[in-house]
Amino acid sequence: MATESSSKSRPEISTFKGQDRALRAGRLGTGGLLLSVLAATAPLMVVAGVMPTTFAVMGIVGQPLLYVVLGVVLVLFSVGYAEMSRHVHNAGAFYAYISRGLGGTAGASAALVALVAYNALQVGIYGIFGFEVSGLFATYADLSVAWWIPALVAALVVGALGWLKIDVNARVLGVLLVVEVALVVIFDVAAVADPAAQGLSLHAFNPDTLSGAGVGTALCFCIAAFLGFEQAPVYAEETSRPHILVPRVMFLAVGGVAVFFALSSWALTVATGPSAVVAESQKQSAGLLFGLTESRLGGTFTDVLHVLFVTGMFAAMLSFHNVVARYAFAMGREGLLPGAFGRTNSASGAPGTGSLLQTAVSVVVVVVFAIADDKPTGDPTVPVLHLFTWFGNIGSLGVILLMAAASASVIAFFVRRGAAGAQAWRLVTSALAGIALLVIAVYTVKDFDVLVGAGPGSSLSWVLPGIIGLAVVVGLAQGLLLRARKPEAHARIGLGNEAFQLEKAAGEAS
Repeated sequence: MATESSSKSRPEISTFKGQDRALRAGRLGTGGLLLSVLAATAPLMVVAGVMPTTFAVMGIVGQPLLYVVLGVVLVLFSVGYAEMSRHVHNAGAFYAYISRGLGGTAGASAALVALVAYNALQVGIYGIFGFEVSGLFATYADLSVAWWIPALVAALVVGALGWLKIDVNARVLGVLLVVEVALVVIFDVAAVADPAAQGLSLHAFNPDTLSGAGVGTALCFCIAAFLGFEQAPVYAEETSRPHILVPRVMFLAVGGVAVFFALSSWALTVATGPSAVVAESQKQSAGLLFGLTESRLGGTFTDVLHVLFVTGMFAAMLSFHNVVARYAFAMGREGLLPGAFGRTNSASGAPGTGSLLQTAVSVVVVVVFAIADDKPTGDPTVPVLHLFTWFGNIGSLGVILLMAAASASVIAFFVRRGAAGAQAWRLVTSALAGIALLVIAVYTVKDFDVLVGAGPGSSLSWVLPGIIGLAVVVGLAQGLLLRARKPEAHARIGLGNEAFQLEKAAGEAS
C-alpha cells in the first residue's frame, strides 16, 4: 500500500508548478551514475599531471601510500554521507545535507561555496586543455593555434552537451573514461613487467617515506584526484532508486579511485626507480609518463595517450559542468538564485539555465586569461598554467571544506532526529573524517603559495583562498537576510521537491 502511494506521488510532485521544477527520475542506473562521477577524476590527467607534480614539488616518494590514506579518510566520510543520501534527495547535495543538519543559513553559505568551487574546478581545466590541444596541433598538423581557441570551442561544446539529456552525457563520459583507464592499466602492467634497476620495489608504501614537512601539502595535491565521487548524490533525483544506487556508486568510486591511483603512482616509482622518481619528475614534469610509455610501449601508444589525455580532460569538464548546472538548478528552485535557474528544459529535462550560466562563466574567464596572454610576460604559458593551478586549488579547497561541514551535518542531522544510538558508528566515522578533512584544509590554506607556485610573501597566498572565504561570508549573509525577510523561503532551503509537496498539501488542506 505504501509502495503504491509512493509511486503515485512522483508524477504529482514533478508536475506541481510544472514539470520544469523537477529533474526527470529514472534516467540513470548504476553504470551511468558511476561513469558520470568517475569522469570528473580525469584518471590520465592525474597520472600524467598531478602525480609527477606531487613527486617533484613535495619530494615525497610515498605518494602511493598517500592515496591509500586518503582512500581510508574518504571511505569514513562516505559512510555517513551515503546514509544521509538515503534520507535527502536533492540536486544540491552538499548544501542540502548541510541545511538539514546545520540549518538553512549554513546551507545557503554551503550552496554558494559549492557553486564557486565546482565552477573553479571546471574552468581551471580549460587552461591546460587549450594548451595541450594547441600542442597537438603543432606536433601533428604543424599548425600554430593559440591555446584559448580550443578552450573556447570546448566551452561551447560542453555547454551544448550540458543542454542535452544526462544519459547522452553519460555515454560520452563512459566511452572516454573506459579507454583512458585501459591505457593507464596497460602502462602499469608494462612498468611492472619492465622495472628500473631497483626492480619491483615496494619502498613507496613504506611509512618512513612520508616523514617530513611536505606531507600535509602533498595530501592537498592528492585529494584533488578523488574529487568527483562526492557528486553522486547530485544526481539522486535522476535515478529510480537513489537510496540504493547513490551509496553503492559512492563506495565503488572511492574504493576504485584509491586502488587505481595507488597502483598507478607505484608503477611510476617502479618504472623510474624509487630513488630516481623525484629527480625525474622535477626534470620531465608532465612529460614523465609519456617518456616512460615511449620507451616501453612505443611511439604509437604514446601518441594515442596524448590524445586521450585531452579527451579525459574534456570528460572532466563535462562532468563538472553538469554538477554546476544542477547546483544552480537547486539554488534557483529554493530562492537562492533567481527563479529562472530552478526550471529545466521542457525537451530534455536538463537544468538549462544553470548550464548557460556555467558556460558564460567559462567563456568570460577564458577570454580574460587570453587577453592576459597577449601581453608580454616573458613566458607565454604563464596565463594558461595560472588558470589551471589557481582555479584548481581554489575549487579543491572549497570541496574539502564542504566535505568537512557535511560530516558535521550528518552528526547533527541524526542527533536531532533522535537516531544517534542507532547511527552511532556512522556518527563516529563522520567525526573522524571531519577532523581529518579540517586538518587537510588547514594545510591547504597554510601552504597555498606552494600549491599555486607563488612566492612565500605573495598576496596570492591569501587572495585566492580568500575567494572561498568570501563565498562563505556572502552565503551566510544571504541566509540571514532570507531568514529575516522571507522566513518561509529560508525554511525551504535544502528541501528540494519536498518543499513543493508540502506546499501542495497545504494548498489542498486550505
